[in-house]
Amino acid sequence: MSGGPTVRRQCQFVPETALSEDECKEAISLMKHSADEDIVKNKMKLTFDYRRNMILDPQQSCNILFEFPRFKDVKGLVEQDFVLMFGEGVSGSFWRSGRPHTRKRSSKNAGSFHPPGRRKPGKVSASQAEKHLVVFKKSGTSIQEHLDAITTSSQPYLLAVGARKNAVHQFFIVLDKNAIPCRSTSCLGAFDELFKAHFVFGTSYNPMLRNMYTFIQTTVYNIDVGKVKESPRVAEVRVRLLH
Repeated sequence: MSGGPTVRRQCQFVPETALSEDECKEAISLMKHSADEDIVKNKMKLTFDYRRNMILDPQQSCNILFEFPRFKDVKGLVEQDFVLMFGEGVSGSFWRSGRPHTRKRSSKNAGSFHPPGRRKPGKVSASQAEKHLVVFKKSGTSIQEHLDAITTSSQPYLLAVGARKNAVHQFFIVLDKNAIPCRSTSCLGAFDELFKAHFVFGTSYNPMLRNMYTFIQTTVYNIDVGKVKESPRVAEVRVRLLH
């Protein structure tokens, strides 16, 4: 089976005119120095195919945030790329008002999937999942110090900044020792952006959370259903929720 955030796929976006490599490099250079966010978003759209090829190239993917640093200061670019990949309909799946029960019940069930690699059947508790999903820092803490202290490569996670855990005012997606600001200031909104970042940057799921992410991917976003390996528990819950 072949599916998930790391595979090459046919994207929804088809540019009216394809830029040459030189034109892409010119647009990338302009974006790095432009103070106009509308120009940045437009140039990001025009260089989407160029960026996708970089992300899917193992030799170049590690340089993506160096070539496209505006991910780190212009909010909404992760969402824009995800929309270009899958379309507005898929992108808005998490917030679709027609299925609020799915979102509530999925959050209840998401932590109950057996993590891979465990010898005995068990469950990933909400607290265990949270440790891999969110790191909290008090307001005033240096974000750069947190990034500098990272010594091992890890899958994307959320950095929540606020006065208290229940009073977060800013979320960041931490990826390769870089902090990408979330547009949303809510936990659900930030998680939506974190999920999408896996596809936008072509990075695999945290092994401890793979079943949970696969469940969200196939059940909420309806991406690659039948193309990804699902545990029996994931398949069972997905069928139960959708019928």
